[in-house]
Amino acid sequence: MANHEKRRQEDAKKKAKSNTRAKSGAGSKSAGRSRAARRVGASDSPCPVDARCGGCKNLCVPYTKQLIDKQLRIERLFAPLAPDGTISLIKGMKDPYHYRNKVISPFAPGKKLPPRGQGRKAIDPRNRKAADVRGAKGGKGKRPQARYEILTGMYAAGSHELVPTDKCLIENETAKKVVLAVRDIMRKHDVAPYREDTGTGFMRHVVVRVGHTSGEVLVTLVTNSDDFPSSKSFCRELIRLCPAVTTVVQNVNERQTNVILGDKERVLYGPGFILDELCGLSFRISSKSFYQVNATQTEVLYRAAMELAGFDGTQVAIDAYCGTGTIGLVAAKSGAARVIGVDSVESAIRDARTNARHNGVENAEFVAGDATDFMCELAKEGVLSAESPEEGAQAGGLVVLMDPPRAGSTEEFLRAAVALAPKRIVYISCNPETQARDVEFLDSIGYAVVAVQPVDMFPHTDHIECIVALEPVDSLSPDRWGKEGGEEEAAEEEAPEDDCDGGAADEAPNGEAPDVEVPAADPADVAAAEEVE
Repeated sequence: MANHEKRRQEDAKKKAKSNTRAKSGAGSKSAGRSRAARRVGASDSPCPVDARCGGCKNLCVPYTKQLIDKQLRIERLFAPLAPDGTISLIKGMKDPYHYRNKVISPFAPGKKLPPRGQGRKAIDPRNRKAADVRGAKGGKGKRPQARYEILTGMYAAGSHELVPTDKCLIENETAKKVVLAVRDIMRKHDVAPYREDTGTGFMRHVVVRVGHTSGEVLVTLVTNSDDFPSSKSFCRELIRLCPAVTTVVQNVNERQTNVILGDKERVLYGPGFILDELCGLSFRISSKSFYQVNATQTEVLYRAAMELAGFDGTQVAIDAYCGTGTIGLVAAKSGAARVIGVDSVESAIRDARTNARHNGVENAEFVAGDATDFMCELAKEGVLSAESPEEGAQAGGLVVLMDPPRAGSTEEFLRAAVALAPKRIVYISCNPETQARDVEFLDSIGYAVVAVQPVDMFPHTDHIECIVALEPVDSLSPDRWGKEGGEEEAAEEEAPEDDCDGGAADEAPNGEAPDVEVPAADPADVAAAEEVE
């Protein structure tokens, strides 16, 4: 009896603890929901999914404050490398909304829908082609999949949870209308959305590009299989709903991967590309072309870069990591005597050559190859130098334009660039952290910062585009650096020409807002900027 009573008391204690934990957990969840609700309510966000969507985390921060935070971030990164007065104020947008001219929207199944009477006949498994589209992959001879709600929108921050959106404050409004039209046509024709977990379903993504000046619209439908039997009627209905669409392309991606586009494509409607204007040039844009998503600020960025390059009709320019040649072609039209662009993506180089012909630019050429290997080869051979007679001994010397990926450049590339002794290096980057790392390395081998110009290409996000111009230390006045003998010190640090071949090397534009006045950084501003970062 005593043992029985003891066990009963222990069971009662355990039950009490379990109830306490359950109540505590429920309370914390409720508190979490309450805090999230208070945050959204307190911010008075103009976006109903601001608390969940990972697209623009700073939407509730006043735009002027966003610019101040970005300016402080640039100053913290480059102040140790840039003399006083060389860091300019960030160039913001006059209207920082609906600026994204390229919209990528994934599709995913939502909740299960009840079957409808005529739907069964529409996806009869005996109609194999129709079954493939509606239940791809591998729908041949199999029972049709259940119908689901079709979701499209943005992923929640740090996840692959799709947050449905019918409106977006940073996406082009025409592009968003096209995305929703594609979703509605999929519903009407029972086209199955892609399921990441099983690799089944047909429609994976839609990518919409809108010409900033032309208004032309390119729609790329990314599918999970090649067979698209209803493609003609799909396109007809899309163009009826969205008359601005000028071309539709099907891109086939059958791999289970996060990469959006596959290798195989076919044009379903129109020429397969659109045209747009940038800095007075016309560019042909295909589904795989790299083209800045904010055309208004791209003009601001490129014009600032050309001003820092200082072209006067005598310089040779190397456009490294050139992509489809936009920067190089603008340079060719902005005073560069000759432009040589290099990029490792052959399709981008084909687009660059096409764009050069399209614009009648004869003083630009584009080479497919690794930018680091290309620069090392030039440095090894000593071509393009001011003493090279075959290059006409260009009086203005060499200017290196570089716009590498977010990971930045390589030490081999930077050593090779310095070995070519350019009069100026203009470094454009969408990642100021890796840019500052590379600039510090250039500083250590003889090139010093003469100008830093941040540009806000992506309002309401943490991303910043930044231009840094550098010149040889021995060409600068020692007084400018507060010391004497600057030429001798620079000469000692300059890398030998063959460092890239062995040894360590083995391893006023429209829409522009006035520049923002940035006050002296106080602890509150610095803390806010660090929190954003």
